[in-house]
Amino acid sequence: MLESLGAQWLIFGLSALVIAVIGTRLTGMADRLADQTGLGEAFFGAVFLGAITSLPGITASVVAAIDDRPQLALSNALGGIAAQTVFLVIGDLVYRRANLEHAAASLENLLQSTLLIALLALLLLAQLGPELTIWGMHPVTPLLFLSYFFGQRLIMQARKDPMWRPHITGHTRRDEPDEDCDNRGSGRLWAAFGASAVVIVVAGWALTKSAEKLGPALGLDDSIVGATMTGIATSLPELVTCIAAVRRGALTLAVGGILGGNAFDTLFAGTADIAYRDGSLYHAAGPGEPWLLTMAMLMTAVLLLGLLRRERGGPANIGFESLTVLLIYLLGMWGLYELGQT
Repeated sequence: MLESLGAQWLIFGLSALVIAVIGTRLTGMADRLADQTGLGEAFFGAVFLGAITSLPGITASVVAAIDDRPQLALSNALGGIAAQTVFLVIGDLVYRRANLEHAAASLENLLQSTLLIALLALLLLAQLGPELTIWGMHPVTPLLFLSYFFGQRLIMQARKDPMWRPHITGHTRRDEPDEDCDNRGSGRLWAAFGASAVVIVVAGWALTKSAEKLGPALGLDDSIVGATMTGIATSLPELVTCIAAVRRGALTLAVGGILGGNAFDTLFAGTADIAYRDGSLYHAAGPGEPWLLTMAMLMTAVLLLGLLRRERGGPANIGFESLTVLLIYLLGMWGLYELGQT
């Protein structure tokens, strides 16, 4: 038993390490591709980087749903969103010149935050509403996908024809292409980007399988395992890319990657609902999942306030939103643990 448990910890640790290393490489590639494509850091970070770094999480949720672990599937997605929002607090601490949300002013990031709250609200409605299925999935699932893609289309249109612009201050870092940017080697860059995605999917699958065995051995229910072990471990690419982007000065990419990744992460629940064959995934979950959903909505709303208020500094040179988000997360994890004990 001990040997088996040790092997699972080894697989879990190695998978998390692979995810973190690949995530580091993705940041540089994403920054260059954002300049080459002209899509900008915020949109490229939200859609492409956010989707790629979310692959371990979506793999984990689908594998858990197929293995008839609905609580693990849903809490992995929601726990990842909560953890990734906290990663912006870490990025804020790393960036010492000013409050990160002040320096990374962007219309696209404001819209991504609003879209994320709407998508989380849809998931909450699915859980609180009647238990219905059409072709083996809840009606909210296709609506979730349609809302996501419609929202991204609106955000792209807003970038081309903005009706709102942030006030530029001495601390604002504009999203501008590098002067030496050209399209040479773009094919190899896209190939490397795609290869990294494949590696991340395999690592996410291995990590989930090991977590499914470690959770019961540690006496933890699936909600806590998903919100902490798999949710945080599969979110490591977002943490690594956020810090790497901040260090590169690509602040809009750092914030956009987290917010866009979180919006994409809501699709984990929809994908897992399709993979789950015993009815509605949302109604098979326990009391911990609505708690996580509400917590993620509250954290995103506070972050949106911070992006709008754009406080220049504060304690430890971070804004009120970072401190509040961290407090909500810590109290929320404590509440989730208490729910798991009842």
